[in-house]
Amino acid sequence: MEQIISHLQSIIQEYAPRLEKLNEEMFSLKPLPGKWSKKEMLGHLIDSAQNNIRRFVVAQYEDDPQIVYAQDFWVTAAGYQKYLLSDLVQLWVLINKHICIVLKNIPAGSEQRTCVTKEKHTIEWLAADYNQHLLHHLHQVLDLEPVEYS
Repeated sequence: MEQIISHLQSIIQEYAPRLEKLNEEMFSLKPLPGKWSKKEMLGHLIDSAQNNIRRFVVAQYEDDPQIVYAQDFWVTAAGYQKYLLSDLVQLWVLINKHICIVLKNIPAGSEQRTCVTKEKHTIEWLAADYNQHLLHHLHQVLDLEPVEYS
């Protein structure tokens, strides 16, 4: 878990300054009707963080909890398109720092407990997958070389 936590910390350190430099107007543009703006993509990452925090915690005391979420509904319900970019970036940074703390607090051995999303996975697998998901979308938001994610 230490390597996964360290990786998340490095993602926060590397990408937060890049996100802070984005142009509010460009960040808010929707490429097509029904598609997320980059602001909404960042909001999706915040929603993902919230749901993963729940997975990381609940899987420690419940056997195989099923925790899924309707991502489009969450993005719409949160109204990320109306957020100030600076507030959204700050929220993204803080919630990811919180994930690092939650992961650090998982007792040894509990990282192998499982949670059901679409499939059953360990907390450790979910944490590593979370980092890859972050990179995938951050590269989209920042127009960087694509990072594969499935």
